[in-house]
Amino acid sequence: MDLFSSAGEDVARANAPLAVRMRPRSLDEVVGQQALVGPGTPLRRLAEGGQAPSSLILWGPPGTGKTTLATLVAQAGGRHFVELSAVMAGVKEVRAVVEDARRRLGSSGQETVLFVDEVHRFSRTQQDALLPSVENRWVVLVAATTENPYFSVVSPLLSRSLLLTLQPLGEDDVRTLVRRAVDDERGLGGSVSLDEEAEEHLLRIAGGDARRALTALEAAAASVTDGARRAGGRPVIDVATLSRAVDKAAVRYDKAGDQHYDVTSAFIKSMRGSDVDAALHYLARMIEAGEDPRFIARRIVVHASEDVGMADPTVMLTAAAAADAVQLLGMPEARIPLAQAVIAIATAPKSNAVVVAVDAALADVRKGLAGPVPPHLRDAHYAGASRLEHGSGYRYAHDFPHGVVEQQYPPDPLVGRDYYRPGTTGAERALGERLDRLRRVVRGLPPAVPSEPAASAGDEG
Repeated sequence: MDLFSSAGEDVARANAPLAVRMRPRSLDEVVGQQALVGPGTPLRRLAEGGQAPSSLILWGPPGTGKTTLATLVAQAGGRHFVELSAVMAGVKEVRAVVEDARRRLGSSGQETVLFVDEVHRFSRTQQDALLPSVENRWVVLVAATTENPYFSVVSPLLSRSLLLTLQPLGEDDVRTLVRRAVDDERGLGGSVSLDEEAEEHLLRIAGGDARRALTALEAAAASVTDGARRAGGRPVIDVATLSRAVDKAAVRYDKAGDQHYDVTSAFIKSMRGSDVDAALHYLARMIEAGEDPRFIARRIVVHASEDVGMADPTVMLTAAAAADAVQLLGMPEARIPLAQAVIAIATAPKSNAVVVAVDAALADVRKGLAGPVPPHLRDAHYAGASRLEHGSGYRYAHDFPHGVVEQQYPPDPLVGRDYYRPGTTGAERALGERLDRLRRVVRGLPPAVPSEPAASAGDEG
């Protein structure tokens, strides 16, 4: 069934958005998803009238062709096509479609394709309502989502589905679609011209989203005036025209989905990996997408300790100050101290010794490796403590040279156990040397024997 086969087809075509008018009429017109639509692929077999699976989930970023592919699957084999938006529909609407599909299948044998756009917006109950119709093949369910289905689709439905992942469109893919829309009679029919600089700008602001590119192109074409610069008798869309129509680049980021986790992960790993420019890029993506700055600040504070720690203790102060600034200033001003903290972490010497130390100590405690607190360290400030000899024999560190004295501090099972092992970069290099001396004094070990310098080649003989 063609999208515009109802009465008033010509009017519908004329009034439909450019992105809808330019929707591919066959898989051969689909751009950028060759791994899914190439010869012999499950999707091509379906679109050519082959046997449909009980359920099909199309997962990919906005504007990559999910609705187009669903429509092409529906058109094949004379299937009846019904489209529902998970934003607007509920269980009642789903059941009505299923009931109609059962009657249609029983009376004429015609299959119904139920396309559910943004299926991640269905609640678990609403998704569960789809299961009987999927299992009994009353409908061929084609569900589209921009969010990771392993997070957003219930397991029973996911396990009964063929999951197809659509990839973001590349610049050349979007360029092909834009040029097609300019020249094709279904689109602008050559009524305008797009100059080279404007085309490049359009590709940048589209961010791999074909729908966004075509929407921006349509808005720019509508704003071209009769007095606009002309090429070959056609008004020209230039960068200025395009900028007036579209004021902001697309940022693919969903605060509740996998993009949130992916960008956050890349942000953290870029700071840890000392790539300050990549870290600032991911910071900018989170800010521009409207991420809660308090969330960003919390991640920065955590990684000031986890990835820098004692290699440069001042970085933690910078990170904590940035978190305070978020509360004090709010956005957009807080972007500046956040960026300062990101730069501080990314450029600082790195050490994970702090997190390794505390996690090792926690692991021992969880395994039950503990023991009574040594009597001389126990609280001696309450009545009766002296009779229990709590605190007896405690050696007050400040009474001894350098404030350090031999004394057992850990419980018996943990004597001699090292948790904190300083790295060899930044301030931890000197700290490691001091820590070795402290441990030897506290544990009553002899001083370390200075290592002899390595013999040079001239010493051999």
